[in-house]
Amino acid sequence: MSRVPETDAIEMTPVAGPVKGSIRPPGSKSITNRALICAALAEGSSTLRGALESEDTQVMIAALKQLGIGVEVSDRGRTLRVNGCGGKIPAKAAELFVANSGTSMRFLTAMATIGQGVYKLDGIARMRERPIGDLVDSLRQLGVQLEAAGANHCPPVVVNAAGLPGGVTSIRGDVSSQFLSGLLMAAPYAQQSITLNVSGTLVSIPYVDMTIKVMESFGGQATAAPDHSRIEVSNAKRYRGLDYAIEPDASAASYFFAGAAITGGRVTVEGLSRKSLQGDVEFCDCLAQMGASVEYGPDSITVQGSKLHGIDVDMNGISDTVQTLSVVALFAEGPTRMRNVAHIRHKETDRIGATACELRKLGANANEYDDGLEVIPGPLHGAAIDTYNDHRMAMSFALAGLRIPGVTIRDRACTSKTYPDYFEDLARLIAGA
Repeated sequence: MSRVPETDAIEMTPVAGPVKGSIRPPGSKSITNRALICAALAEGSSTLRGALESEDTQVMIAALKQLGIGVEVSDRGRTLRVNGCGGKIPAKAAELFVANSGTSMRFLTAMATIGQGVYKLDGIARMRERPIGDLVDSLRQLGVQLEAAGANHCPPVVVNAAGLPGGVTSIRGDVSSQFLSGLLMAAPYAQQSITLNVSGTLVSIPYVDMTIKVMESFGGQATAAPDHSRIEVSNAKRYRGLDYAIEPDASAASYFFAGAAITGGRVTVEGLSRKSLQGDVEFCDCLAQMGASVEYGPDSITVQGSKLHGIDVDMNGISDTVQTLSVVALFAEGPTRMRNVAHIRHKETDRIGATACELRKLGANANEYDDGLEVIPGPLHGAAIDTYNDHRMAMSFALAGLRIPGVTIRDRACTSKTYPDYFEDLARLIAGA
């Protein structure tokens, strides 16, 4: 792969002692983009507070504007005022570029079916390698005309929309929960109620539950079977504008929790709790199993580091934190095995293969499996870490540099996808270590 110029790299400096402090990460990307879709379709205006300002949310906002929906951005991107279209998409044609934002591609593809016209959705080269055929097939079962025009059922996607007829459809659950979430959010505006039958094992169930809760906040109604094998969405319950507060990003918080764990420090993340909408707060359960202490407050979570040991864990529900736990595993006694996350091979990069490769550069043994990986700590040393244009590679492997001299993160700017100020916030947190 091409090497990133050194001006885009950052060399990490190991901390002299335990990391201690408190921090409030920016708003959740997952909630921000879900709230944007619901607010865009709603009757009336919505104000989204605590939103995330990042590449993923910027491309979503730009696409909504191209569809004719008004979005006003203020407070450095943290406050968004959305003028809902009442389920009637104004634009009759649009070409939407979503960069490498999977949520934007999947959510907007489903939303576009509600319109009346031709809509093309495309992204960068990596997006053209990320499958979307299962979502396309499910929408076709509901009577929509669309196609994934790329190779191997990948974008670009062309939607020839004449409204979303509705009815019964099936969708695979083992590739991406974003397919299901996109369908769910569009479903209240179908011409008849929609029943979604999920085939196979649904991955990332907490994200589907999050989608349903955001929909309900805006007035929608989705009823899921206990095992999520069947979800029914009423077209009689549609969205209405409201004032909506967005939680800090729990996936981003995982890096600060991990920083406490590997340095024997104590870090409090404000704005999250055990009752968070985001399943990734359960990353703290993994740290607790490894030996760290976790304290849950009504509006905060605190992790206290201690001696760590390896664990064997199913991370299907919190797969965005696999890279974070992989780096924590470098500093644990014994191996750590992460399972049931085969779907993360289809993310911004092949996150299993890329993570294993970079762990080996640092001196660890990393065994790669179809559904995950095993990290066996070894004598560690510095290395230049490639990030594969994946924000989570950069943010997680930066933590290794808190303990290991000579760790350089190439392409630090890739964190702009979800957390543009990550390295600045990390520096402030560790300043007193």
